[in-house]
Amino acid sequence: MQLTLGTDIGGTNTCTGVVDVSGKVIKKASFPTGDYVKAEDYADALARCVRELMAAVEADADEAIEWVGLGIGAPNGNQLSGCIEHAPNLNFKGIVPLADLLKTRLDLPVVKLTNDANAAAVGEKLYGAAKDFDNFIMVTLGTGLGSGIFVNGELVCGESGFAGELGHMTAIPNGRYCGFGRRGSLENYCSATGIRRTFFDMLAQRGGSTALDHLPIAEVTSKHISEAAEAGDAICQETMEYTGRLLGEALASTALVTAPGAFFFFGGPVQRGGVLMNTTRESFEEYLIPTYKNKIQLIESELPSGDAAILGASALAQLA
Repeated sequence: MQLTLGTDIGGTNTCTGVVDVSGKVIKKASFPTGDYVKAEDYADALARCVRELMAAVEADADEAIEWVGLGIGAPNGNQLSGCIEHAPNLNFKGIVPLADLLKTRLDLPVVKLTNDANAAAVGEKLYGAAKDFDNFIMVTLGTGLGSGIFVNGELVCGESGFAGELGHMTAIPNGRYCGFGRRGSLENYCSATGIRRTFFDMLAQRGGSTALDHLPIAEVTSKHISEAAEAGDAICQETMEYTGRLLGEALASTALVTAPGAFFFFGGPVQRGGVLMNTTRESFEEYLIPTYKNKIQLIESELPSGDAAILGASALAQLA
């Protein structure tokens, strides 16, 4: 029986799962990422977690297990080098050669690392709706906006290992500031964080009441805004429509570069509401040049939200 391990490194927790060839997560374990300041100590903890998970699965198995390898999805993960580079939400700073650190600690044939969005793209290719596509772009909408690009059946990493950062493309010149000091990037408008900022901008400009007035400002989330938009709240609808128009236009420009067969979408904002995706589709078709019109699909991810990060990471090792 072949089994693969996938690890999702988050700022709060690190989650690892054992995945079978059908894409089913059969056992999981986790530990707090934030407990570790030194990269070597973190690598020790992750290796220990992986070994314990493997031992538990082997103890319950009725047949011999062939461990394919370990895939890791990490913030600022560089697939070419196997390093986490200057991740802002992790305690261990600088360039951390995590793949190499784990190779010396684990007896596995494959240990590969990439960033979160690339892992999602690989996971969609192996286990999700992108199985029949050799050319596609995965868009992940969460706190930020990430993306992974497949061209001719291969994940695009680029010269530096960080290709495909659609979230940092300029959507509105001289717009909102981002953490890099740049202005107007796409994720400042089309991520969960950006949706929330747009809602408050709309509220300040238009005034009046909304269905979310009963919530403290700090507690309003993109989920609340999306649900209120679906229920007919005018300002929330305008917020999601504005987001969709920007996203659709940006993706229409992106399509010119790789001519994908489809864009796949993962994350709460696109999975919770029709207003955002309907507007994105309309805007996308409007801004496409005639050669591309009605030829590129926009498809919501088929990866289960609770296990998507683990599946994506494990797929990285499976396809190595």
